[in-house]
Amino acid sequence: MRFLALLLSFAVSLSACAQESNESAAFEEGKHYQVIANPIKSAGDSVQVTEFFWYGCGHCFAFEPLLNTWKAKLPEGAELVKSPAMWRPVMESHARVYYTAKTLGMEDDASKQFFEEMNVKGKKMSNAQEIEAFFVGLGVKAEKFRKVYNSFSVKNQVSIADSKARSVPITGTPELLVDGRYRITSTMAGGQSEMLKVAEYLVAKALDEKGR
Repeated sequence: MRFLALLLSFAVSLSACAQESNESAAFEEGKHYQVIANPIKSAGDSVQVTEFFWYGCGHCFAFEPLLNTWKAKLPEGAELVKSPAMWRPVMESHARVYYTAKTLGMEDDASKQFFEEMNVKGKKMSNAQEIEAFFVGLGVKAEKFRKVYNSFSVKNQVSIADSKARSVPITGTPELLVDGRYRITSTMAGGQSEMLKVAEYLVAKALDEKGR
């Protein structure tokens, strides 16, 4: 009986591995992901997965919990970075919100709450007064907020993010870019969960190419 149980367990394990292998083999360039014409080099040796997002995007809001769970399972040598999208003036202000929060060391908490302000409470968050009040509500002194929000460093990071998105180029949010080469959209992959499966496959591919 014990032998039969072990044999069954082994068979199930082999079946799971075969299924995973078949799923990975099914991901095709030009169908599930796109190789961009001009790859974007990232700083450091890690394989970066860039998420292009906007706080006012309901799809991005729904994607956040999936992405955060997936992020925790990334293999050594890979990392997730976020890059705000900007195709309207208000989106530039929201990009500055992201980099202000990051500079202040409160990226995760501030991002979660800013997403909720726009997608749950329905606020536009379209002017500096609303944004300042948001940060003050999180315990940041108004003077400190203004100094960081209007700083050269934040404006420079916003400019770099905008340039990166235009270089891909992205057409909506959320989108993923793996290792500066592979672009994934929900439409290409077949859904948000599927985007992460394709990204996982491409991360493994990039790590393998780097000999890791």
